[in-house]
Amino acid sequence: MPNYLITGAARGIGRGLTRHLLSQGHRVFLLDNNLPSLTTTTTHLLSHGFSTPQNFTTSHTDLSSRAAISTAITSATEYFNGKLDVLINNAFPTPHTWSNNAAMDSTDVDVMSEWDYKLSVGLTAPFILSRLCIPLLASSSESPGCIIHISSTRAHQSEANHEAYSAVKAGLIGLTQSMSVSLGEKYRIRVNAISPGWIHVEDENGDEEGRKWEDGLTERDHEWHSVGRVGKVEDIAKAVEFLVASEFVTGTEIVVDGGVSRKMVYPE
Repeated sequence: MPNYLITGAARGIGRGLTRHLLSQGHRVFLLDNNLPSLTTTTTHLLSHGFSTPQNFTTSHTDLSSRAAISTAITSATEYFNGKLDVLINNAFPTPHTWSNNAAMDSTDVDVMSEWDYKLSVGLTAPFILSRLCIPLLASSSESPGCIIHISSTRAHQSEANHEAYSAVKAGLIGLTQSMSVSLGEKYRIRVNAISPGWIHVEDENGDEEGRKWEDGLTERDHEWHSVGRVGKVEDIAKAVEFLVASEFVTGTEIVVDGGVSRKMVYPE
């Protein structure tokens, strides 16, 4: 039964991946700093037949705190009995823009504090988590584990007031490349990145049961994508499965965006 550790697991892509992996029989350690969402997700998973601690456990962890990260990995080590198969660094603080739709030159918002916090959670934490998980991932020399960073197409394209988000996601791609060499040569640990485009997660963000994936989407939203629809969490899950199973793939970025980043856009 493979073991997964997922950060940002209480909402969005992280929660969807958790649900998918549990349905496939994997064990999952959910790490998130949002306690209400983590509690709601736990209730949701229990109501769908997944039991704790047999199938999953949770850790309420502030990823901006190095001490808290270390404590969480100690708990994960105990939960997995010292062996981790996959670390998925998914967490990033929301919203992605500056507070109150501020700009870089705003004087009424502490942009620098937000910058420091978002980089600590989005980029520094994945580096620390990866370092601390090396013994768990390398516990089996015959079949070492792997690391997957969740980047974004915003590493290559951007919108106004997304400086921290774009910087973090681009940084994860650079981190992927460097770590794949460092950890590959010494431990045979593979490191890859997934860059999602528009992945609609309305059904993975709220407390309400019965919310559907298509809620809030229009035909125009779907038509914008070359494949004819907006992305689903399952699209990211398939990319995860491919990277976990592909022993000859490391140091790469897989873009999952329905072809949007390949389109030339002209002003109307």
